[in-house]
Amino acid sequence: MSGKADPRPAGEGTTSRTRLERGRGALGPALELVHTGRAPTRAVLTAELGVTRATAGAVAAELEALGLIRVDARPGAAAGSQGRPSHRLSVAEDGPVALAAQIHADGYRAALVGLGGRIVATAPGSEVVDADPAKVLGSVVAAGAELLRETGRRCVGAGLAVPSAVAEPEGLALNPLHVAWPAGAPVREIFAEQVRAAGLHGPAFAANDVNLAALAEHRHGAGRGSRDLLCVATGHRGVGGALVLDGRLHTGSSGLALEVGHLAVNPAGRPCHCGSRGCLDVEADPLALLTAAGREPGPEMSLLKQADDLIRGQYDDPDVRRATEQLVDRLGLGLSGLVNILNPDRIILGGLHRTLLEADPDRLRAVVAERSLWGRSGGVPILACTLDHNSLVGAAELAWQPVLDDPLGALG
Repeated sequence: MSGKADPRPAGEGTTSRTRLERGRGALGPALELVHTGRAPTRAVLTAELGVTRATAGAVAAELEALGLIRVDARPGAAAGSQGRPSHRLSVAEDGPVALAAQIHADGYRAALVGLGGRIVATAPGSEVVDADPAKVLGSVVAAGAELLRETGRRCVGAGLAVPSAVAEPEGLALNPLHVAWPAGAPVREIFAEQVRAAGLHGPAFAANDVNLAALAEHRHGAGRGSRDLLCVATGHRGVGGALVLDGRLHTGSSGLALEVGHLAVNPAGRPCHCGSRGCLDVEADPLALLTAAGREPGPEMSLLKQADDLIRGQYDDPDVRRATEQLVDRLGLGLSGLVNILNPDRIILGGLHRTLLEADPDRLRAVVAERSLWGRSGGVPILACTLDHNSLVGAAELAWQPVLDDPLGALG
């Protein structure tokens, strides 16, 4: 037995342990608050959690010990603020990462994403998507595993974004039309097998790319602070939608909710893959814009980039302006129907739809207001998505969720 006296007052060690035990149930909520930027200081964390300052301090210290956040050693106050200065909190810049992968019609990409939605590293994307899902997913996981070796980061898990509805609980890609995969491909199982084969630890997940874009924007982008968030986006081909309710994706009974691409907005329009005509999927995506503007798509770059460049660089061309207005009207018609059904408090648009909004925001908002029940009395804010690679960030959110739910269980 050591002859040294414990320098702490009697009972202090017990008190600290008690505070930490009391706060362990708050570790997950506290991490999510820092992760989403809603607790920039320990004082805000204390208020948001509804605990004592001492308990909040113990919780922050535990998260820091896990390598997830940083607590400023010296408290500081923002300019003009009142009251006692508080320690600033931030995600650990050198902390663990999630492996994120995205497949789309024009290729695939892998990235490492840390807490706070920060993309730490990306691998050069491929422009070829094999018809065999296992080959594609093996390649994208290998690219992510190489990033992990190069950076030396700890990996908490992996998430995959795919351009298809993903049925739950099996994780089947039901309609991967634009990547020529077989309908019903078990993408989550294949992805998990490739993750394990690459020697990576942690759970693996898969979900629809627009769902994941909405989740990322809700936590870190244009949707932050929204309660009922509607996201509609067109990427390289087709149109997707997602709804976030009270911070959670609404995916329906089996993961198939919000297939907004198959809303009919032009009954005499183009044939759709679903068997109908004039769906948003074929009336408001990049190929529809290029076709309406009389432009022949080229092989030199993705359809999305060709359509974006056309609007941004040649909007004064009458054919381009007419095509843009046509897509804006089709999109507005679809959005107005969704507003009538869902009553969201915010709409965010991604991909080419973001470019359409930027090109003619007044026209789009007027179409939605004119055709929706609530538009005339109280318009729904329509905003552009703000995150680059939001589907990748959302894929990482899937892998981070177990850590947000139980930091100690996942990493301790």
